Amino acid sequence: MAAIHKPLLVLFHGLEGGRSSHYVQAIAKQCELMGWRMLLAHFRGCAGEMNAAPRAYHSGDYEEIDWILRRACAIAPQSPTVALGISLGGNALMCWASKAENTASNIVSAVASVCSPLDLVSSGLHIGKGFNKLVYTRMFLGTMKPKAVAKWAQFPGLFNLEAALEARTLYEFDDHFTAPIHGFNSVMDYWTKASAKPQMHTIRIPALALNALNDPFIPTDSLPKRQDVSNSVVLWQPNTGGHVGFVGVQPWWALPGHVSTMPSAVIGWMSAQLPS
Repeated sequence: MAAIHKPLLVLFHGLEGGRSSHYVQAIAKQCELMGWRMLLAHFRGCAGEMNAAPRAYHSGDYEEIDWILRRACAIAPQSPTVALGISLGGNALMCWASKAENTASNIVSAVASVCSPLDLVSSGLHIGKGFNKLVYTRMFLGTMKPKAVAKWAQFPGLFNLEAALEARTLYEFDDHFTAPIHGFNSVMDYWTKASAKPQMHTIRIPALALNALNDPFIPTDSLPKRQDVSNSVVLWQPNTGGHVGFVGVQPWWALPGHVSTMPSAVIGWMSAQLPS
């Protein structure tokens, strides 16, 4: 009798996320319930220590995604593999699927993004306004600026540290830190080139993009429409759920659902894409 190999889910977290993020815990629990294995890929600098290279991580880092997925497949070559990205991680994953096109199926059976800013220009500008700026931008910059200081200590002169520390929005921080250290000319050059939405028409593997229409980070009119994506892409856009929230009662696709119902629905869809 042939051995049965447990499916492997490779998870990419969101901006400044990691093992303690609520969605990581919820997804890990769902994998446990289903008998799946999960690999959480921490982006550079998000696992408690600085990486040694003159770079960090960014929203369109498809080459990093490619290396991680290939490494995961090498570790578990007999396991059917899928990949799931949350917020920033989902945009980067969709960029990878778009770039990989027909070769993506050699690595994973399906990909999914949850609450991802697939149009970085629109979402990046939106998070720098009003309540988002007062609460969420301040929260993100609170951890990103110390990492910039640490990166400067490793590589003095790599970027304009003074300007990065004076940033009051993600636009300003990305313009003075994220963009220059990753080879982009400016924040707009970075956000434009790293956005997955304009590339999603080239995706050739089963892909799911889940975005709540009331996500405070992502303007509704920036979400991909059917004509923006290939026939391989499924769009789920429920009215509620916030930014990786889905808090309330079931069923989540009709009414607000608890965060624990999101992994069940998304991983259930991915399970259906696995080879029989």
